[in-house]
Amino acid sequence: MEPAYTVRRSARARHVRLRMERDGALVVVLPEGVGEEHAERAVRELEPWVAARRRRLAEAERVLAVEPGTVPFLDERLPVRPEEGRRRVHRRGDELLVPAGADAAAALERWYRRQARAEGQARLAEAAAALGVSHGPVSIRDQRSRWGSCAPSGAISLNWRLVLAPSRVFGYVCWHEACHRVVPDHSPRFWALLESHLPGYREPRQWLRLYGTALSLPPPGP
Repeated sequence: MEPAYTVRRSARARHVRLRMERDGALVVVLPEGVGEEHAERAVRELEPWVAARRRRLAEAERVLAVEPGTVPFLDERLPVRPEEGRRRVHRRGDELLVPAGADAAAALERWYRRQARAEGQARLAEAAAALGVSHGPVSIRDQRSRWGSCAPSGAISLNWRLVLAPSRVFGYVCWHEACHRVVPDHSPRFWALLESHLPGYREPRQWLRLYGTALSLPPPGP
């Protein structure tokens, strides 16, 4: 039996491609004008790939699992306490005070985005100073598969979900983007520069490859 999937059309797509979402849902992206029979054929031909991706996602979810009623934040696990009437998430000591009810998830994501910006700006400033460069504005985004980017202008974007990962992983991405202010490509010179400042970069880079797709915010309730 073939895996279930949904079809999405893309005017930018040139080829049929498969994408697996963070929740394991399978999406087939079709270029405009390509018949849906091509989606069925692609899923059938790539069924081993789909099965392998779902096994990998299940393993990542196992590694990233947290106790009910807690959420990850860098190297910490923070208990969540819902409060009636609260609109904004606030950290008090080692716990997070969040709105009660349906507003909790959205408010919690806004809190994570604020923390990602503060953490990212501090880490980028430190890396840029060590490299003797500057960088432009820092934006926080929710890219599907990119963790950071550095524009020719020096503007840097970071994925807010990095604050759900270990601190060393967030640090690696910040160093990676800061090094692009010196070497804009991924040539051997770039990797040599990164290694000279962050000798252990391969481990957090591999961590992102293995577990990054499963970085998602758990339900804030108990």
